[in-house]
This record gives sequence, structure tokens and C-alpha cells, in this order.
Amino acid sequence: MSQITDSRVLAAMAHPVRRRLLDLLKIHGPGTASALAQRTGEAVGNVSHHLRALAGAGLIEEAPELARDRRERWWRRTSEKLCWSSTDFAEDAAGEAIARALESLNLERQVGHVRSWADQPQSEQERWQRGPFSTETWIQATDDELAQFAAEIIAVMDKWAERDIPDDGQERATVFTFARGVPGQP
Repeated sequence: MSQITDSRVLAAMAHPVRRRLLDLLKIHGPGTASALAQRTGEAVGNVSHHLRALAGAGLIEEAPELARDRRERWWRRTSEKLCWSSTDFAEDAAGEAIARALESLNLERQVGHVRSWADQPQSEQERWQRGPFSTETWIQATDDELAQFAAEIIAVMDKWAERDIPDDGQERATVFTFARGVPGQP
């Protein structure tokens, strides 16, 4: 896990294409600009630009052992999990603004995945009759209790994300999950 405390690293992540590239490298493993361009629908030159920005921030690195020749460049994430806290940037006005922008981008990205599922044809949704879920609840908690609750939720998500995939012949799709807990009022 990489705890991000440098606002320049946050700034590198604060772009939708770069966030998507990080997601693709996490899900599918190392890739070339050409392969990532095919997955994103972006131009290879644009993807290369964003990969260089991510590399400059230390979020990805070259994987030269995967190249078949000197011209081919493979990229991989430097950390499987990226974490940051807005409180780490509270003393830096620019860093705080970047953290807020990235938080907004993350929320839009998360909601976008859920909306994309809701827009799928009925035939696709019928293939997934039991798994997709939505849940919400109100709890009474202190800041420390909410942090404990978050740690428990994250542990369950990490357990599923890091598990060994059984070789049982069943087809598995990539599934996006997210959870949030924030103070609020009904």
C-alpha cells in the first residue's frame, strides 16, 4: 500500500484518463501504451503522455523484462493500493485544493460505474440476478468508531480483491465495488 502525502502525486492522479489507466493496470496487470489505448479508446500518443505523467509521479514504472524488443515499453503500477487523507494536506492550500478535486473526481467516477450498470440492457442485468447490490444505513459513531467501521469494511473488500481466483471453469467478470461513510443528516 502506498500512502500518498505529496500533492504533486495527487495532482498526477487528478485526471480521469490517468485514473482509468491506473485501474486498468491494477485489473489487467502490466500493459503497453498501445494496449491501454485500445482498452480506453484514447489515442496512443495521449495514453503515452498520461503514462509519463503517472511515471513521473512514481505511480507506475516501466517493466522492461516484459518487452520483446527495445522499442516496446511495458508499464506496471508501483503499488496495488493507493491511499491518502485530505487531512494530510490541510496545511497546504494548493494541496488541499488538489485533494478536494481528486475527491470530487473519485465520487464522479464511482457513481459513473453504478450509473453505467443501471444503463445496461435488461438482458445483461438478467445475467446478474443475485449479485449486484446496494445498501445503506445510518449509524451513530464517533470519529474513532467510524474509522474502525471503515477498517472492517476495507478488510472485507481487500479479502475479496486479493483472494486467489479458483480454477473451477466458471467465468468471472470484473466487478466494481465501493463504500463510503460520511457524517450527514437524513
